[in-house]
Amino acid sequence: MDFGRPFQSPTPEDFMWSRSRRLTPAFVGMLSGAVLLVACEKPAEQQQQQQQAPQAAPVTVVTLKSESVLLTRELPGRTQAFLVAEVRPQVNGLVQRRLFTEGGQVKEGQALYELDDATYRADYASAKAALERAQATLTSVALSAKRSAELFKLEAVTPADNEKAVAALAQAEADVKAAQAAVQRAGVTLGHARITSPITGRIGKSSVTQGALVTANQPQALAVVQQLDPLYVDLTQSSSELLRLRKELSAGTLKSTDSTPVTLMLEDGSRYTHPGSLTFSDVTVDPGTGTFALRITVPNPDQMLLPGMYVRALVGNGLRQEGLLVPQQGIARDAKGNASALVVGKDGKVEPRTVAVSRTVGDRWLVDSGLSEGDRVIISGLQKIQPGMPVQATEAPPSETKGGEAAPLVPPAPNE
Repeated sequence: MDFGRPFQSPTPEDFMWSRSRRLTPAFVGMLSGAVLLVACEKPAEQQQQQQQAPQAAPVTVVTLKSESVLLTRELPGRTQAFLVAEVRPQVNGLVQRRLFTEGGQVKEGQALYELDDATYRADYASAKAALERAQATLTSVALSAKRSAELFKLEAVTPADNEKAVAALAQAEADVKAAQAAVQRAGVTLGHARITSPITGRIGKSSVTQGALVTANQPQALAVVQQLDPLYVDLTQSSSELLRLRKELSAGTLKSTDSTPVTLMLEDGSRYTHPGSLTFSDVTVDPGTGTFALRITVPNPDQMLLPGMYVRALVGNGLRQEGLLVPQQGIARDAKGNASALVVGKDGKVEPRTVAVSRTVGDRWLVDSGLSEGDRVIISGLQKIQPGMPVQATEAPPSETKGGEAAPLVPPAPNE
């Protein structure tokens, strides 16, 4: 054999030749090398074919399902007392006593101040005395008129005298009524010397002390009483948002949610436990700010809210009955701001979709167009895939897709 020539695979003739001749160690080594070389050629070809075939990349997807989504708007506002009454004197006098505790709770009709009423008591007594004199005169005139009537029947008095007696009786009755009115007026004036609370609520600090002189209808209030349960919250909303909302309602995209409870967020970020209700919407837009006023009423049994506090209210704008929510990590935007998403098609490959989103609900986008129910949107593994690539999809657990959801009818958290 020629060991200097290139190696060739053994042929059947070579094996026949080997049987007729003695096997040498060199020939055995050459035969083993040939077998190993042939065995290695086939796995290399298979590995090359596997490298050329694309592999399915693992991704996490969310299958879209339509659901009722409450669209809310977070609006700033200030709390206002439900009722406000300024306590002012209606008569002149010196303050003798203050009958309330500043900052405490007072009831309607409760006495707050006592003024020096000596003069008013004297006027009341004088009016009563005038009434008694008028009543005595009436009794005398009534008897005279009765006798005159009896004598007139007997023709003992002239008709003129009888008419005078009747007229005197009518005048005496009028004098009694005037005296009664004077007594009533004096009693009212005397009662005003005892200043009472016009409403039930919390009273503030007193602007006068004992011994101060107050006058009727003075501009400065003695104290202010405010009813704090329930409480008003005055909000402002943009008129452009109102126009967009009304267009969506008229188109049937949204359903009205006027009866939906309103959730309040306090200054420290905590949520107020009692929901409110929308009670008033202004019909005039402020030309300077382009906003209009809203008012909600909230219970305040613990009086945690005080007038003038800053709050944020989650007001329901509308209910979208068949809304689609996509996690924010599943939506991408290009340099122009256009939104897109990658979905897993029926063939298991990546498909790009151009979508339109208008707002966020919790940590998810509300889809207006571009996606439909049943689409599997990729939310994880986006860096390793491209359109057209096969993927191995795994459904995301519910905790990852609904962590910031604010779709229930009573919104649990801010969503815009």
